[in-house]
Amino acid sequence: MSTIVSENTEKKTFAVLAEYDNPAKLMKAAKLVNRAGYTKFDAHSPFPIHGMDDAMGLKESKLGWIVLSHALVGFSGGIALQVWAASIAYPINIGGRPFVNLPAFVPVTFELTILLSAFAAVFGMLFLNNLPKHHNSLFNSETFNRVTDDKFFITIETEDGMYSEEETYKFLESTGASHIENIYE
Repeated sequence: MSTIVSENTEKKTFAVLAEYDNPAKLMKAAKLVNRAGYTKFDAHSPFPIHGMDDAMGLKESKLGWIVLSHALVGFSGGIALQVWAASIAYPINIGGRPFVNLPAFVPVTFELTILLSAFAAVFGMLFLNNLPKHHNSLFNSETFNRVTDDKFFITIETEDGMYSEEETYKFLESTGASHIENIYE
């Protein structure tokens, strides 16, 4: 039997929080929520659960492609910058060596590739995760504080197109939630 808690009706509801007792129940609930068509939901647990991303229907991250594209820009930019500087802008013949000497360009090219890749990884991750987010309404819930200890949760945001307070509560109850409550902004 699950408990439904609705404390405050004056504040705007941010999400519905459902608590589960173990990872197996959370995994089953995540699959059911995904199959039901909810798109703005998340699963929370004190440790990573293998297969949860598949259960939630998450797609591959675009971050790898962002990093690769910036690495290629860094590589080609490093080569182009040095070729331009050594053979076009300031051609100086030192000891009969060629102006375009690729082995000499390796350190700068490598550094630019790594630099742009690192910046792309950090700023791409921040952008894709909508960070920094200085406050999340989930932290207002005393129940949710146990997510770092021994409890498992699913949240369905009210912005989800499928969200309907009564139907969502009934649906989460049918997934085996032991506790359901509204999270207010």
